[in-house]
Amino acid sequence: MRPVTRQLSFADLEFIKQGIDLEPTLKAIADFLDDHGAIVQRVRHDLARGLKRPRTGRTGVTPSQVLRSLILMRVKNWDYRELRERIADGYTLRVFTQFHSQRVPKHDAFNRAFNRLTPATLQAVNEAIVRAAVDLGLEDGTKLRVDSTVVETDIHHPTDNTLLWDSVRVVTRLVRKLDDALPSGVGLFPNRTRAAKRRMQEIQRMTMRDRQRRQRRTYGALIRLTEDVLAAAQAVLTRTSGLRRLDPATQLVAETLRAEITRHCQLGTRVVDQATRRIVHGEQVPTDEKLYSIFEPHTDLIVRGKVLKPVEFGHKVFLAESGHGLITQYRVLDGNPADQGHVKPSLDCHKTVFRAAPELYSGDRGFFNEDNLRSCRTAGVKLACIPYAGGKRNPEREALQKTPAFKRGQRFRAGIEGRISVLFRGRGMKRALVEGREHFEVFVGAAVIANNLMVIAQLLRRKAERTAARRRRAA
Repeated sequence: MRPVTRQLSFADLEFIKQGIDLEPTLKAIADFLDDHGAIVQRVRHDLARGLKRPRTGRTGVTPSQVLRSLILMRVKNWDYRELRERIADGYTLRVFTQFHSQRVPKHDAFNRAFNRLTPATLQAVNEAIVRAAVDLGLEDGTKLRVDSTVVETDIHHPTDNTLLWDSVRVVTRLVRKLDDALPSGVGLFPNRTRAAKRRMQEIQRMTMRDRQRRQRRTYGALIRLTEDVLAAAQAVLTRTSGLRRLDPATQLVAETLRAEITRHCQLGTRVVDQATRRIVHGEQVPTDEKLYSIFEPHTDLIVRGKVLKPVEFGHKVFLAESGHGLITQYRVLDGNPADQGHVKPSLDCHKTVFRAAPELYSGDRGFFNEDNLRSCRTAGVKLACIPYAGGKRNPEREALQKTPAFKRGQRFRAGIEGRISVLFRGRGMKRALVEGREHFEVFVGAAVIANNLMVIAQLLRRKAERTAARRRRAA
């Protein structure tokens, strides 16, 4: 059975006796996690999920070590290799992650452990952290500011020619691996990667005048090459569908590769279809029907009207921040929904956690409509600080937006822009270097949890300093 924590050795007790201590912020985070052990139990459930006999076998990385290592990784914005090396080289980080004098596993062990976590678990952990902060009196929930941002997926800029080239080279590489894995091979399969790469590069180098004369013809050749490769891959799948008399290891590898070839053939077919419709037939392909990457097919195209970055590829993320800097809500959204639809759900969620609506609800003009203002009044918000969006303001609205209270609310709202910047630059949330939609949501949740724990650590330190100051004055 995987223990929650490991027993300390005599070497660990000797280090503790010598007074080696953590950096103040990490120490405050560690003490907070020690006082709220229920948070670790949710991680433990994920690590045991899917195991036939979770109570037997060798002892792996404990849930507490997994959670603390994930938090440390996002706090320091390290990759897996640097995380492992830093923990192994520094005793203070060993203490924080509870490895102490034990052997630190390799970087891929951290990767496997983190990949077992689910988005629902990270959401539950964040909610537990926020509730614990409320119970400690660190947050009262009287203020709430909201905004949305875009977290990019790890893809190159998508164009039809590069997507076609990606399909050709990936399917060809997988078929080669299957050919090497099977004793009898896969039979005849054409290698068209060089021809496809030349067509792709030719399209990339075209000038505007060249595109008018040669783009359709060159694209047609690239599409035909991709179709030939996909058809040949389908033939390989048909020939290898009834393979028997293979040892279990080879059978497992072959079935895994066949599943990957099938998936990439389906994605390649979508790429061929959208390139044919757009280039050959001149059709305007709807955004929700487009595929922007065969590696991260869940990627959305986001247009927010930004001057420096008019188009972004990733997922829109909604954030709600309290008055003391805690991100009380986060959601990874599908597509590019308008911000107006998040006001009522965010108020309902806030009331669930704090048992009351915020006195101040602040957002930018993207959240404005009359229904949202009514929702704020119905929920009990004293001041809905959302600027009017478009059109001529009535005199009552004009007077409200000129009041000192409304202007203070908008200055308060601007603070969430700084929080987003900290998440991007400090916690590494600008670009998610993970694979798959589920791991994308775990990545965002880990960044939010690391931010909240650092904020709680600062609030606890300030509270302790104020208490010590009052005691000194009383003495």
